Amino acid sequence: MNIADLKKNAFAMPLTSPAFPVGPYFFRNREFFIISYRTDLDALRAVVPEPLTVADPLVHFEFIRMPDSSGFGDYTESGQVISVRDMEGRAANYTHSMYLDDHAPIAGGRELWGFPKKLAHPTLKVWSDTLVGTLDYGPLRVATGTMGFKYTALDRVEETRKLAQTPNYLLKIIPHVDGTPRILELVRYPLLDVTVKGAWAGPAALELFQHALAPVASLPVLEVVGGKHLIADLTLGLGEVVLDYLA
Repeated sequence: MNIADLKKNAFAMPLTSPAFPVGPYFFRNREFFIISYRTDLDALRAVVPEPLTVADPLVHFEFIRMPDSSGFGDYTESGQVISVRDMEGRAANYTHSMYLDDHAPIAGGRELWGFPKKLAHPTLKVWSDTLVGTLDYGPLRVATGTMGFKYTALDRVEETRKLAQTPNYLLKIIPHVDGTPRILELVRYPLLDVTVKGAWAGPAALELFQHALAPVASLPVLEVVGGKHLIADLTLGLGEVVLDYLA
């Protein structure tokens, strides 16, 4: 393959059979179970990169079912999203950790946007009157979340607005071949064409367990603020570099 063909065809690894296709990436009937909780403010400030700031020590632990994802298939993920203020003073989200069970979205999420994804086994199911989310890392349980199933309906228009208008930030890290950082960037990405098809709140509980390689409990649960259950269609928009830390 000559250099011109290489530049034309190179998209992702491996060259001749990329782990994920070119976007856009559309998600149909994406199901969110989000438990919001207060944690230790100093613990949050230790993991949120400047110039993002933390004022309210609020974390959103998410369990997400994605049964119909263009290019990525059918998978489940879980993780922690931190409430922050961005450089313009807007309320925003910073994704701190993600655990999921499918190679394509792990590779695509890390390489394209910088999502902090690791291989694990999350689940999201309804058991009788309870919405149940679990996260196992290897044979060990590291998180269990529960919520009363569809207790109180929420305003779907308002939930659509929140998903579509809240800025989302990531820290993208890709190493050089010598082990030093080659890419170290603060990335912002949007959620596009959002349609919330169902939205509910209910009583919620969350347990986190210590694990050396899945340290979700490093942001301990001090107070559960609330639980939310959403079903939505959306497009995961490609990102933009907000700050190149190596420039």
